[in-house]
Amino acid sequence: MNQLDTAGIRNIVGRFPTTRDEDWKYTDLGPARDISLRWLDAGATDPGSAVNLDVAALISEIDAHWFVIANGTLTRRPDVTGITISPLATTDRNDDALAEFNAALLREGVRIQVSGTLDKPLALLFIDAADTLAVSQARVELALAPQSDLDLVEYHVSQGHAEHFANTMLRIDIADHARLRHVRIQSRDLSHIQTGATAITLGRDSSLNMTGFDLGGRLIRNDLDIELGQKGAAAAFDGLYLAGDGQHIDNHTRVDHRVGPAVSRQEYRGILNGRCRCVWNGKVIVHEGADGTDGDQANHNLVLSEKAEIDTKPELEIYADDVKCSHGTTVGQLDETALFYLRSRGLDRRHATQVLTHAFAAGLVSRIPVAAAVQLVEKLVVARLADLIDDPVRNDVIV
Repeated sequence: MNQLDTAGIRNIVGRFPTTRDEDWKYTDLGPARDISLRWLDAGATDPGSAVNLDVAALISEIDAHWFVIANGTLTRRPDVTGITISPLATTDRNDDALAEFNAALLREGVRIQVSGTLDKPLALLFIDAADTLAVSQARVELALAPQSDLDLVEYHVSQGHAEHFANTMLRIDIADHARLRHVRIQSRDLSHIQTGATAITLGRDSSLNMTGFDLGGRLIRNDLDIELGQKGAAAAFDGLYLAGDGQHIDNHTRVDHRVGPAVSRQEYRGILNGRCRCVWNGKVIVHEGADGTDGDQANHNLVLSEKAEIDTKPELEIYADDVKCSHGTTVGQLDETALFYLRSRGLDRRHATQVLTHAFAAGLVSRIPVAAAVQLVEKLVVARLADLIDDPVRNDVIV
């Protein structure tokens, strides 16, 4: 990287969002900015594509057609009928500093086109290694042809305890009469940072069924933008975030209803313990002329510690008359009556807490739209809940 490039990229980093921006008022990207600048000062070392994690073991968890993107480089691609792969010729910066940062440093973007129905899911493994201070970028564009049908798995993991910042962009275009079932799993190392932006457009009479799981990461920000621009489109998406000491997980969603009739449903749930902070901001915009819109959003949180914080903000902007929209949020602690009942049946408080938190999470786990991913997600969620409940450092209130 020459000096001119470095200066330009430093300028982009200086324009990262701050807490003065309304959409970022609860999330400070200072740590990501600091890592990026120190990485540039150190020579912007290329981490290469080598990782020590057992990739074969990871992808064996789900029988799928796997793409592997290691430190931003595509290292594995399937060769199967119905999938066409090409490099990204250009990248859209969208006048957004994180998108510009991604475009400026992107090593290898990939465009995937899917037609028909595949015999098993398509899966994207984003894996990053951080033996030294590192920054990585990834970008995937996925296009579903008309009347196609796809199961998609998106899996984010990382290794090493050196400081690391990953910035990922995913764009999905669902054509007319196409169907997408999508599960996103984020299980990064608890010392790492990730920002991710996903933009999805739906065609006429198309459908999206999506569930996301945030289990790891020190600082995680997910932006999900869904565009319903054609009649008959339907989007249903859920999210579960599990946060413990030192974690900050922020989910921002935006749904634009451009025409009607069209349907959107979203439900996010969080379980928080220890000193952590989570954010959920769900915005639904019903534009003028989008009569027949049916939109619903909900956010429910279970707070297990006095040191945990949740900032939840549902938003509806409606510029049409004939619509049906609703939203709601809840924040609460474990039901003492339920705890008492379980303890009266012989469970100690810790095991009673496990039963209730598992039941709270199961409401979304049971709705995973990709059957091939259910076993892995259940295993990861159970393990993360055990960490949150059993770690004596985090259990300042519940046990």
